[in-house]
Amino acid sequence: MGSEVDAAKQKANGSLLNGKKVKVVFVLGGPGSGKGTQCAYIVDHFGFTHLSAGDLLRAEIKSGSENGTMIQDMIKEGKIVPSEVTIKLLQKAIQERDNDKFLIDGFPRNEENRAAFEKVTGIIPEFVLFFDCSEEEMERRILNRNQGREDDNIDTIRKRFKVFIESSLPVVEYYESKGKVRKIDAGKPVEEVFEAVKTVFSSIDAEAA
Repeated sequence: MGSEVDAAKQKANGSLLNGKKVKVVFVLGGPGSGKGTQCAYIVDHFGFTHLSAGDLLRAEIKSGSENGTMIQDMIKEGKIVPSEVTIKLLQKAIQERDNDKFLIDGFPRNEENRAAFEKVTGIIPEFVLFFDCSEEEMERRILNRNQGREDDNIDTIRKRFKVFIESSLPVVEYYESKGKVRKIDAGKPVEEVFEAVKTVFSSIDAEAA
């Protein structure tokens, strides 16, 4: 009985299984919505550690592991990587950092990801920062940024949009029902978007103080 109470307390405090207490903000938005750029600003201004699910997966691919090969094949197909793979990478990254405030960018990608993350880590996010941007604008940005990523071609981009709408929007809707979504109009210039982001994080800091 006592352990159940402890587990419930741990969950409420946003603890990891080893007792490290952390604050997590999920950052969601379609491909090209500007999440990465804004996360860099949040890190500089508010002292969060930025964990990109995509970057962690790409690093795993580069490592040449069997896991990495499987991830690469799935990404090429525009499919979503299994929850446990991404969660293990995120959990390891959280454990290895000294910080206790994390932006998790591009995750959870679907409802199954969300439920698995909360169950495995015991972490409930503080809120979800949702970058709302039109498909036309996101497509324009991705084609212009020319980062040499092999998934940046028009067919794959449109596949990624479709996956985002079908899989990730239900996650946003779930957290919206819990009052945990902070929606940002991401179609504006970078500086204007960050002003809106600053308002969100400043109000969180004020609540904490």
